[in-house]
Amino acid sequence: MSDEIHPDGNLPASIPEPGHLDRAPLAYENPTFLNSADGRLIRILAEYTEPLARFRRERIQDTVVFFGSARFHGREEADRALELLDNTGSTQPAPPHEQPATIPEIVDGTASDLGRKRAVAAVEMARYYEDARRLAFMVTQWAETLQTPVPSNRHRFVITSGGGPGIMEAANRGAHEAGGKTIGLNIRLPFEQHPNPYITPALNFEFHYFFMRKLWFAYLAKALVVFPGGFGTIDEMFEVLTLAQTHKLAKKITVVIYGSDYWKSVFNFQKLVDTGAISPRDMDLLKFADTPEEAFELLRHGLTEDYLRPEALLREKQPAAAGPAMSVEDLMGPEFAKTSL
Repeated sequence: MSDEIHPDGNLPASIPEPGHLDRAPLAYENPTFLNSADGRLIRILAEYTEPLARFRRERIQDTVVFFGSARFHGREEADRALELLDNTGSTQPAPPHEQPATIPEIVDGTASDLGRKRAVAAVEMARYYEDARRLAFMVTQWAETLQTPVPSNRHRFVITSGGGPGIMEAANRGAHEAGGKTIGLNIRLPFEQHPNPYITPALNFEFHYFFMRKLWFAYLAKALVVFPGGFGTIDEMFEVLTLAQTHKLAKKITVVIYGSDYWKSVFNFQKLVDTGAISPRDMDLLKFADTPEEAFELLRHGLTEDYLRPEALLREKQPAAAGPAMSVEDLMGPEFAKTSL
């Protein structure tokens, strides 16, 4: 290459011709950008708009959400032994010393204290699994009989869970066995996990962001059933209760706390009232149940009085022919909860 200098004293006198340049990727097809910190806003929006599109396509109007422990693997009621899982949502069993004791271990005295306690808890959790399955079946069977106005024909009170094993699986399983649609809002975790097989395939979701998953739990729910669980269940339960207590959700929501002995041993709710931490009327947000039949009656009463009866009265006062044109949400769903600003 010549060392000749351009008259301006800075640039070379001759510049080689550039070679072929490939097209730049479209921004929305560029994985480097989409997976970067700069693409975070797009990823967040995707976890809002993609579920919304599917809820509309599947004509989901509203939901009944089941929360509960994911740490136990449910088996048929005849097989009362449960295998404790290593972590929430994991498919790997916990170490042997953390597993419930077997009957021979208890009889010959080789069972640890933890093993004996978890053997008793395993039987109790098996009951809760079957109760959740039964309750979800009953709610779905009832919801399928409800007549929704034409032309919307949307699905009401669809059973929704976190999509994992344990109580979540039981809820989806019961709804599936009743012949209804059922939703799983899974979360991507660092250890191995899979959605349970009873979720309706078109309503099987996986989220990266916990707060977007929580939004879809709260926004569509008309009722919440909380079965015994750990940190995740407690977090989800109190988040919804806080939204209801502070009127940030401008809707009524029926909250059924299932397993009164369990929850009243974990939390002293009356102590919260006695110390002034909550108002006595805040306890009205909680309704305790110990059988599927009792929980179902609480749900049916709450959903009927808060939604079905007012909706029927409104339709009588405003016939479809005289009312305003229906929006996309009216036709296809879902029905969003209004937030109080």
